[in-house]
Amino acid sequence: MQGCALVTAVESLPATPVVAAPAREQVPARRASAADTVRAYVALTKPRIIELLIITTIPVMFLAKGGVPNLWTVVAVTVGGYLSAGSANALNCWVDRDIDTEMRRTRRRPLAMHTVTPNAAVVFGLVLGVLSTLWLGFAVNWLSSMLALAANVFYVVVYSMILKRRTSQNIVWGGAAGCFPTVIGWTAVTDHLAWPPAVLFLVVFMWTPPHFWSLAMRYREDYAAANVPMLPCVAPERHVAWQMVLYTWATVACSLAVWPIAHTGWVYGIGAAVLGAGFLVVAHQLHWQARKGVSGVALKPMRMFHFSNSYLALLFVLLAVDPLVRRF
Repeated sequence: MQGCALVTAVESLPATPVVAAPAREQVPARRASAADTVRAYVALTKPRIIELLIITTIPVMFLAKGGVPNLWTVVAVTVGGYLSAGSANALNCWVDRDIDTEMRRTRRRPLAMHTVTPNAAVVFGLVLGVLSTLWLGFAVNWLSSMLALAANVFYVVVYSMILKRRTSQNIVWGGAAGCFPTVIGWTAVTDHLAWPPAVLFLVVFMWTPPHFWSLAMRYREDYAAANVPMLPCVAPERHVAWQMVLYTWATVACSLAVWPIAHTGWVYGIGAAVLGAGFLVVAHQLHWQARKGVSGVALKPMRMFHFSNSYLALLFVLLAVDPLVRRF
């Protein structure tokens, strides 16, 4: 309308030369600073996920040592573990770059935001993988190094490339990659495998489905938009909640089995029982709500997600505290 009025007004004036307004100068887009670039590459490693992996690694070192482990070994495992997990996460971002743009939860990742190129992400991930393998091999031992490499390959190839987009059981089997830190922490101290880390491997393995499915229930529309068949996208919430209850029971059972198998003391035993009871209550509450027909955000799946994080962290803290208490 404003354009039409302007034309009419001009036509009513005496013929005079019309001088065109100067074109608005375009402001060039701000180039990414060095700090922006560093932040983008750090984001590729998914630091918040790595925090949880470290929590399941270092306490096992206390358990394996029966006290305080060698400080250098702890530092070496932490650095190597970050490099290894960062490698896997960066390569996962490269594999998932097409679906990350479709999901609210992941659309601000570096590849989705085009702050890092796909080729650069691949090179970055592979370099971190090589560095982590060599670092853990020379600074810790080669058994721990090979276990970390196996976890890396399993996460990128088996989970990200094969399972994630093909089966609703993707996180059940693919989640095994996140269980390796329990074994790596043990072998870093002892240089051999044993039953205690194997049982702890099962604790994390059983814990992963209810933990991740609660998140997937909250972001179900995201996974549906990206055509990723997470169980909450392809099954009724009541069925998903029941599966979460079963896996929670299995998690608690494995956590209690650590008591006699790893010869832990009363601190771990009582603490694991209390934490397990709380975990079961939250899981059953979610299932009861789903059975009553509550769905979506009203089901409050993130309560289960946040509690599962606290449960695993505190359980492994108990593993570190228990041998220290028994020494006094």
